[in-house]
Amino acid sequence: MEWWKELIGQNYDWFWQMCLALGLTALAGAVWRMIRKRLVRLVASTNNHWDDVVLSAIAVPVNWMIIVVGLTWSADISAVYFGKEIQESISVTRQLAMVVLVAWAMWRLINRVEEKQLEGGMDPTTVQLVGKLAKLAVTILIILPVFQLLGISISGILAFGGMGGLIVGLAAKDLLANFFGSMIIYLDKPFKVGDWVRSPDRSIEGTVESIGFRVTRIRTFDKRPLYVPNSVFTSISVENPSRMLNRRIYETIGVRYQDARVVRELMDKVQAMLRSHSEIDQEQTMIVNFNAFGASSLDFFIYTFTRTTDWVKYHEIKQDVLLKIMDIIHECGADCAFPTRTLHIDSVPPAVTAK
Repeated sequence: MEWWKELIGQNYDWFWQMCLALGLTALAGAVWRMIRKRLVRLVASTNNHWDDVVLSAIAVPVNWMIIVVGLTWSADISAVYFGKEIQESISVTRQLAMVVLVAWAMWRLINRVEEKQLEGGMDPTTVQLVGKLAKLAVTILIILPVFQLLGISISGILAFGGMGGLIVGLAAKDLLANFFGSMIIYLDKPFKVGDWVRSPDRSIEGTVESIGFRVTRIRTFDKRPLYVPNSVFTSISVENPSRMLNRRIYETIGVRYQDARVVRELMDKVQAMLRSHSEIDQEQTMIVNFNAFGASSLDFFIYTFTRTTDWVKYHEIKQDVLLKIMDIIHECGADCAFPTRTLHIDSVPPAVTAK
């Protein structure tokens, strides 16, 4: 029974203190969850959406902060009785964990703000730029105190930065060129996320999906991703068809030579049809003119602009215009020309006539 007496004689103050610490931690977690539920109902009833954003960003990190404080508090109690030499390590661990959790909360807040701004219809390119710069700033601000807690000299790192900056600059000149290329895109805004772009200088055409600090991702029309280094856009011409005000219909139509008498009437009717068409922009240039005596046709052309810039709708309008022109041609008793050749026989040999 000696072991029982020895067990009974032990000091269990550390045990009860740990139980108290863990109990208070559990209680604090439960109280936070209750407060969180009340806050969710409260912010849902307000017209301000930013309180929802802040609450959804910090809710989970705060819960983990309570857990970290409770566990490290219990570890401090154990260290007092069993290993005082690790007390300093426990304090450093707690501070590091809190710094990381604060960074996580700020990162989540930036993501939530980005989502809310995009839902509000803001320019995705600007939103992404501000978000990336904010995340970069958070990362830098968090790394510095982490180094300090780990005992790494920040002044030494900053001193090395002057000499190392030249080395890094030479080794990563392409990376820096792409970074400054992205800055030029963000500042000049030749295109933004969602735009259809193409370059007459390179085989680049598609829809912009994202603009990063190094590359811009473009989805080509055959659905392949195309990654273009941002420095390329500083040295090439870029067309942005998404910013067109109108789309142009420019077609040459030929009728037969035997329909020459109705060509003027035909063109007048085509012009009247275009003037009355609801999808044709009447404020833009509109031309219907006889153009050329073709090899086997009398050619006239139409030059006009649609109100829409949508690619699919444009083709529907163009189809409707061309079908109406064909109906007008038939109404005038004419027809569309096709390549023909007329053989003129000046005389017939006598032998052929006798037969």
